Amino acid sequence: MDKLRIDKWLWAARFYKTRTLASEDIGKGRVEVNGQAAKPAREVKVGDTVAVRRDALTRTFLVRGLSGMRGPAPVAQLLYEETAESLKAREQAAQQRREAPEPAMSIEHGRPTKRGRRELEDAQRGWGDRWSASVDD
Repeated sequence: MDKLRIDKWLWAARFYKTRTLASEDIGKGRVEVNGQAAKPAREVKVGDTVAVRRDALTRTFLVRGLSGMRGPAPVAQLLYEETAESLKAREQAAQQRREAPEPAMSIEHGRPTKRGRRELEDAQRGWGDRWSASVDD
């Protein structure tokens, strides 16, 4: 086997769970072969460079083998080799995620507590007949 469809190779190399998912991402322009946008029927051969963009991170691989069958993960890992730049970028992204603040800590206001709700209700009673809290000029 000299060449293989890119969607089939991505599925066999376990980048995607199904060929359909691989084809959809290829159609959305998230996969490049040798620096060019690919189509699902694009053929890859040993030595080609494949770039896959997922979650704002582009991973670049060198095709080391071809397989039309999906096998176990250790066998699938023999089909490609990740480039040094891609490994470095992935490690930097992981480091940034570790150092980023917890998203839930940035939430200052959620649902009011019982005390906060009562304070809001008391404030609304002072508004009188106005339909909003804005000051009338």
